[in-house]
Amino acid sequence: MENNSYRRLMRSSTDRRIAGVCGGIANYLNIDPTVVRIIFLLALLFGGFGFWAYLIVWIAAPEDSRSER
Repeated sequence: MENNSYRRLMRSSTDRRIAGVCGGIANYLNIDPTVVRIIFLLALLFGGFGFWAYLIVWIAAPEDSRSER
């Protein structure tokens, strides 16, 4: 029997502040979304890398379609 339970990085549709990027990354890594948000904030403040990384993931990652809206 084949196991098709691979994980994909997707933007969260339920745990979002702006675009669901941090919530999606946190879900993918099984960590608290606040930790990911703090990491992005620090990356933004120290060199501006956080902005570009957030923007790239926002564009590249699809939104989670398993929304409970």
